[in-house]
Parts: sequence; C-alpha cells; structure tokens
Amino acid sequence: MSGSVLPWVAGAAAVAVAAYWRHASPYSQALGHFPLEGTSDPDVPTLALSFDDGPNEPYTSRLAGVLAERGVPGTFFQVGRCVERHPGLTRHLADAGHVIGNHSYSHRWSRGWRAPDIRDEVDRAEEVIAAELGRRPLLYRPPWLLRSPDLFRVLAARGLQPVSGEFCHPLEPWQPSPERIAGRAAQRSRPGRILIFHDGYDAHGGDRANTVEAVARLVDDRLARGYAFTTVDRLLGIPAYEEGRGLPSVHE
Repeated sequence: MSGSVLPWVAGAAAVAVAAYWRHASPYSQALGHFPLEGTSDPDVPTLALSFDDGPNEPYTSRLAGVLAERGVPGTFFQVGRCVERHPGLTRHLADAGHVIGNHSYSHRWSRGWRAPDIRDEVDRAEEVIAAELGRRPLLYRPPWLLRSPDLFRVLAARGLQPVSGEFCHPLEPWQPSPERIAGRAAQRSRPGRILIFHDGYDAHGGDRANTVEAVARLVDDRLARGYAFTTVDRLLGIPAYEEGRGLPSVHE
C-alpha cells in the first residue's frame, strides 16, 4: 500500500469510528440522554437484565422459566412484528412481573434515521404492544442502539424514554458457548448496570439456547455473590407504562 493511500485509509477509519461512537455506541451521550445504568442500593449491588428482539419461541418462554425459578424480573424490549407472531406471550410475561419495552416494529436499519420512518416504527410497535397489555409502554430501545437526532425528537414528542445498556458479549447474537457469554457478562456486571441479551434475532427469531443457558449461569453466579435484580424502570427511577387512563399500574 503506497504512502499516499495510508493517510486516506486512516482518515476513513477514524470517521467510521467517530460515526459509530456518535450513532450506535451504548456509551455515547452525544445526541441525547441514553442511560446505560441507574442507581444501585449501596448495600446490595443491583443489576437489570434486558432482552431484545423477541418474543421468539420457544426461547422466550424458556428464558422466562429460568427467571421465574430464581425469582428474577427482566425487561423485554420487543419487536412489534414478533409480538404479532406470538399472541398472548407478551401479556403472559407482563403478568409474571416482567416489564415490556418498545424495540420498533420491524427492526430494520434503514428505518432508524428519518423522523417519518422512526415515527411509524415506534407507533406501530406501540399499538401492537398496547393491544396486548392494555397500556402504553414508555421505554424504548432502538434496534442496534441506533440513534439519530430525529429519534430523540420523536421520542420526546411521545413521552418515551430511550434506554441503552451494556452488551453481555459482543458476539452473543451469533451464539458463542454459554460459558463464554456468561463469563463476559459477569465481567461487565457492575452495580447499577443494565445488561443486554437477545431472546430473538432481528425480527426473524432464531436459536437462542446458549443465551438461555448463559442467563441461568450468570444469575446463579451473581446471586451467590450477593447481587439483586430489578427491572430497567425501577433501576432508572422512571415509569414503565403510561398511567392515568384507568389502566392498572405494573407495580400494583
């Protein structure tokens, strides 16, 4: 590679890294408030487990079983199209004490940039989830954590809270071994942190068996170390659902 090309390549790489940080990093706050963690009890380290891209059977139900056996609540950011594919499952999760958030309708990269597309994705998913729950979810996690200035404007207009999180393992969507997923998730666990797992894959489903096993391993390990688990809304001190329309509170 010639010397004249190297600076161009380095510059292009720097631009790509900067664009990723600004628009898709779980840590960046450049475009708006995007909480990665909340306040943990000083005496009891607390984590929030969250799950994206579902529902996806049989893995969402298996995961719910793992959590139920250990008395652990989760926060499920669900894709509207997948909710339609598995009627009744979203309501079952909420009835079991889990919190449901909005994760767009179709989980398409191309629809995460412009306000008209974002509004359509948010509103269609909200309509599907609200039909299941009888109340409007207020937590929103964009697919791939993709943010644009338009996203924050759309969410603010609808009173929705964008939510970030720490990916449990960078390759978890492609299912490395349960040991690897759980080991990296344990390394990334810190009091007050929101962890991201996937019970689905985009809007298409897929095998999540290793994630289910990894969650069981992680929860057992953290409980043995004195950790407690909560939902994202409680960790952040914000409401999970819109109230005031004669609908029951999630915590009642």
